[in-house]
Amino acid sequence: MPVTLHHTDTGGEGMPLVIVHGLLGSADNWRSHIKQWRESWRVIAVDLRNHGRSPHTDGMAYQAMAEDVMELLQQLEIDRAHLLGHSMGGKVVMSMARLAPEKVASLMVADIAPLAYGHDHEAIFAGLRRLEEGEPANRSEADAMLAEYVAESSTRMFLATNLVRGDQGGLRLRVGLDEIEAGYADIMAEPAGEGAFRGPSLVLRGSRSHYVSDAALPALHEVLPDVRVVTLDAGHWLHAECPEAFQSAVKEFLTPL
Repeated sequence: MPVTLHHTDTGGEGMPLVIVHGLLGSADNWRSHIKQWRESWRVIAVDLRNHGRSPHTDGMAYQAMAEDVMELLQQLEIDRAHLLGHSMGGKVVMSMARLAPEKVASLMVADIAPLAYGHDHEAIFAGLRRLEEGEPANRSEADAMLAEYVAESSTRMFLATNLVRGDQGGLRLRVGLDEIEAGYADIMAEPAGEGAFRGPSLVLRGSRSHYVSDAALPALHEVLPDVRVVTLDAGHWLHAECPEAFQSAVKEFLTPL
């Protein structure tokens, strides 16, 4: 059964642009981009299951997450849309494009390839468990707890976006950490569906990220034969590290469509 996803919707006319965040992200991470893109498109940003304000439930398979988003679009009476997904969200939108290509006007994927990846989030999960156990009173305490496991301050700041004020006054995680960890193997797997999406596609990759290396390009072209690959001077969170270049690349791709 699909999950009813929390989402933001700017309204407006024209072809909708649907944004799907990555692992441990949320629609909130895209606020500055939404402000820019809402001038040209109706923008819908979703919280995937077990993320943001969406319900917690078992299962993180890409078919299930893609069906969640497609169910939301049906509820919004949207027959066709541009899709943009970062990392895990990129695999969700690739799955949607394979499962229901007639619903996809164009596909934009940020720093992920249609490949299975190794497990490299152990330290992050350990840091989040530390937050669960420690119940930090404020964000400074939370950062100190995360720093026991996660060295990069930018990564800690990103993870801290999952903290909200609890009923008892302290900070708590809003992600379904149990469900995400249980479904981690599915998150690292290939997108759902088979064959290629032959519509217009854009892949944005970070020059300092390993997720879309040159070695991954043959697999990328196999799944997205009409793809344009743009490399930005950034790491994996390229939309946060170089927002203007990211916005510009998306607008340049979408404007003629």
